[in-house]
Amino acid sequence: MVNNRNNSKMKTLKKITFVLGLTLGSLSIIAQQEPMFTHYMNNTLAVNPAYAGSREALTVTALHRSQWVGFKGAPLTQTITMHSPLNNEHVGLGFSVLNDRIGPTNNTTVVVDYAYRMNLSENAKLALGLSAGASIFQANLNTLLLDEEIDPAFLNNVNNRVTPNFGFGVYYSRERFYAGISVPYLIENRYSSKEKLDGSLLIGKERRHYYFIAGAVINLTDDLAFKPTTLVKVTAAAPIQADLTASFIIMQKFLVGAMYRTGDAFGGLVGLDITDQLHIGYSYDWSFGLKTSKYNQGSHEILLRYDFVFSSKKQIHSPRYF
Repeated sequence: MVNNRNNSKMKTLKKITFVLGLTLGSLSIIAQQEPMFTHYMNNTLAVNPAYAGSREALTVTALHRSQWVGFKGAPLTQTITMHSPLNNEHVGLGFSVLNDRIGPTNNTTVVVDYAYRMNLSENAKLALGLSAGASIFQANLNTLLLDEEIDPAFLNNVNNRVTPNFGFGVYYSRERFYAGISVPYLIENRYSSKEKLDGSLLIGKERRHYYFIAGAVINLTDDLAFKPTTLVKVTAAAPIQADLTASFIIMQKFLVGAMYRTGDAFGGLVGLDITDQLHIGYSYDWSFGLKTSKYNQGSHEILLRYDFVFSSKKQIHSPRYF
């Protein structure tokens, strides 16, 4: 009985320790601060501002991610993005709202995107993008139960801390291929700076993330196409992480695929073009990482995307792969 109770306490302590590591990821050199998406290939504006206007319509995308279901304090993320080209075919504008909740913290970010698009040839385009926005960060740290009664890192809450940021990206696209690089948040904002009891300085700050994206569509038969995509994330003092996804498009409407996130997770995704303008997608991935595999029941994502076309002169090009 005593052993069971001790094991339960140890498990609880491990969970609390891990959630705190996620919550204060800026205090750890190996933590992933920015949200991850299995549907990154359908939520491109969230990682690259140069994507704005690339679908030649007013595109609205909503995504919800429940990460590590069953793990108390696990991340919950929602994004809404919208973007469109202007009458000037060389300019695209975008707008994004992201809400990310992890344990006692909540971060809401609002971003405006601008893309300048150039025709390299009849079928190829290159876009340069800029973004500007701000985040509102909150952390109810003094509500946590700690293994040490006094820890200066958790004595005070962070209330509505507003921090500005800027980003840039480059996006190259053809009908069946795309590639891009971006840094969505250039400024490494500092959230807190506290002196510990041993005299060392504990600093909470953001880390700059670098992204590389790429994807292609290869026709196998008239009714079957192969769609490989990738998202590579690079952060200082952290391992390089890559999402590798292999999907098949059936009859230009149904999508089914598998994904692997290096050192972290694997899973599957499905999608359906209900109409030429409306797409719905779902994914499930399971984290096999050392610290989460014992406690999580996997992560779920659901995505909705709609292309609005207001001019009768414009026609939706179908299928639209990216």
